Order: sequence, then C-alpha cells, then structure tokens
Amino acid sequence: MKLYNFPIIKDRRLNVGVVGCGRISKNHFGSILQYPEELELVAVCDIDDDALKRTSEKYNVQGYTELTEMLTHEILDLIVLCTPSGLHPSQAILAAEYGVHVVSEKPMATRYNDGLRMVQACDEAGVRLFVVKQNRRNATLQLLKRAIDDKRFGAIKMVHLNVFWTRPQDYYDHGQGWRGTWEYDGGAFMNQASHYVDLVEWLIGPVERVQAMMSTTRDIEAEDTGVVNIKWRNGALGSMAVTMLTYPKNFEGSITILGETGSVKVGGVAVNEIQTWDFADQRDYDAEVSSANYETTSVYGFGHPLYYRNIIDVMRGTAEPETDGREGLKSLEFLTAAYMAARDGGSVGLPLHF
Repeated sequence: MKLYNFPIIKDRRLNVGVVGCGRISKNHFGSILQYPEELELVAVCDIDDDALKRTSEKYNVQGYTELTEMLTHEILDLIVLCTPSGLHPSQAILAAEYGVHVVSEKPMATRYNDGLRMVQACDEAGVRLFVVKQNRRNATLQLLKRAIDDKRFGAIKMVHLNVFWTRPQDYYDHGQGWRGTWEYDGGAFMNQASHYVDLVEWLIGPVERVQAMMSTTRDIEAEDTGVVNIKWRNGALGSMAVTMLTYPKNFEGSITILGETGSVKVGGVAVNEIQTWDFADQRDYDAEVSSANYETTSVYGFGHPLYYRNIIDVMRGTAEPETDGREGLKSLEFLTAAYMAARDGGSVGLPLHF
C-alpha cells in the first residue's frame, strides 16, 4: 500500500548533486555516468577546497562549499550524501525543505532518532529518501535471497556472519577527525559492517533480541571489534563477529545459513563467493551458482550502478524503492540495540521503545 504520492519525472534527465567528494563518492560518480540518458551531474559540494576543486574540474560541474548555496542556486532533483554519516540527518532534512529527493550512503545516521527525523522530514516534504544498500544487488546474495524466498532451507536454525577486515590507524587518522567517532561515524559495526548488518533482517527476518560485547584497540572512540548474539522472531539463533584488526589485509566477509533442508555459505573477502550450496531439492537456478561468483578487489562490490537503476525507475514511476528510509531504519535499529547491549552488559529486545 502506498502511503504517499511522490512526484514522477518522465520527460527529462534527473539533475543530480553529490555532497562529499571523498572515498565512497567515486562509486556514485561512476554510477551516474553509466546512465547519461537518465541522469545529469550538475553540481558537487565539499568543505575541502582541494577535493572540491579537483572533483568539479574533473566532471566539469559547479562546485560549492555550502550545501545551502548549492540547493539555492541549482535546480536539483536528487542530492547524494557521501558525507560522514553523522551529517546525513541535517543534510537530508535541509534538502527536503528545498523539495529535493535524497540518496543517503550507509548508514543513514548514527542515531536511531535522527534516522526517524530524516524519514519524517522527507515524508512531510513529499520527497523520496533512498538509503544505499548496494550489496543486496550482488549476484551471490540475489541467489541466496531467492533460495530463502523459495523456502528451500525449511526452518532456518543457525546463522553466522563474519566481517574480518583491516583498518590501520592511519585510515582513521586521515579522516580529518571524524572517522571512528560516535558522533559522525560509529565503529566497525556501524560503518564497515553496515551492509552485513543489513543482511540480518533482509535475509532472515525481524530480530527479537540481541546480546553484544565490543572492544577498541585503535586510537578511536568507537569499537573496532565485537561480537553480537542474535535471536530472530522466527526462532533462528545466530551471531555476528566483526573486527577491523585482521593482519595484513581484508580477509573475509561471509554469511552462513543452516536450515532443516539446506546449508549455504557465501564468503570470500566480501560475500563474492558461494562456497557451500547444499539443498535437499534442486532448482534450475542452481546452475547459476558458479557464474554468480566474482573476483573483487573492493569491499564495496559492484552494486552501485544497479542501485541507481532502481532509483531511476522509482523516479520514473515504474518501480518501488529497494531500500528507502524505512528499510534503512531496520539496520539502524539493530545497531542501536547492539550498542545498548554492549554498553549495559545485558540483552536488548526489538523493536526499540524510547
């Protein structure tokens, strides 16, 4: 059921402005350029003068150091937030006030209540809020999702996720003071493992309760290592282990699902290899398992262009969002519960009530 009537743009290219010209922005610029008939990059914004000058010259677009100035002087349909996560709420709410649709990188916010504010502001302004979860588009995870939807596992009994990556101290030190902070970034779960947190509910279902322990080795505020125990409402039990201390490089990003009639592990450095695929039955798409595997040198995967395809289709009125603000809130709620459980040394039930 549609709750809101959002505007549909069919007869022209969508004008896009990108806010933040750092590490993740190249995935967005590359995706925008893949759809020249659908999207037009018209402006970029960054407080770093050097990054702004370099990016605006590379793409031959106007550069701004202030978001308000960009929103005032440019005719925009979408802004893309590639800024530190703690800035997303204020920037999304500002864009909504200007009637501009919002694409937010993960996580949508560092506080659950700020995420709620983003959703409310965009609803009230009648604009879309997209939250980027591009890993859902990975061919490996698409096959896994299909098997779950086809109920090939029977009752799912046990689920485990690993994110064993490395972020040395200089990674945090080069972040201009925001990386690893509670206010703007969060820790390993909130930032680096955010897409794996998304799998917890997207694949398995609503969570009933979590327990957690976390620790910090790097010179940062938030955690760089942690474990979470999970109980889902459907009765499944599981866990998630995350660290940014793996030596000497990123080692594994995986999910293992064990059910009554199926066992699957999708691993590799970033869920890019189906390593186990055993079911009691057979389906025609089992033949696609080998071809779904892919080599990757990036933990980001290759899903950003596919995510932009969905954004375009939604704005044209031919599709519904794969991950909107409400979908993004599910991960943020889980993360908030895990941080609360680690802080208090107990277990936290979902949904949260403040």
